[in-house]
Amino acid sequence: MKKRTDFDKYVQEKIKKYPFLKEELKKADMAWDIAGQVYDLRKRAGLTQKELADLMGTRQSNIARIESADYTSYTWKTLEKITKALKARLQIKIVPIEDYKLSQT
Repeated sequence: MKKRTDFDKYVQEKIKKYPFLKEELKKADMAWDIAGQVYDLRKRAGLTQKELADLMGTRQSNIARIESADYTSYTWKTLEKITKALKARLQIKIVPIEDYKLSQT
């Protein structure tokens, strides 16, 4: 079992006080995950942001935005373009809330 840090305790206290934060933190976690995956796959492919943008028919600034952890306005079309350009496969899973809760403990 993972030891809780002072920060973990602080976050839990804030969630108790402001319940809406729990959902916002989940969204932020997903954004970090997507940004990190795009960054890692781009680096593994040996591409710069500009080169990936050119493959996708977009601008470098759009790639920088996608790789930013605070960006959450992805479209299905954009994610498909990214995966095609990076020779990857897009996989989206919908799981019952109970399964998600179990995987988070």
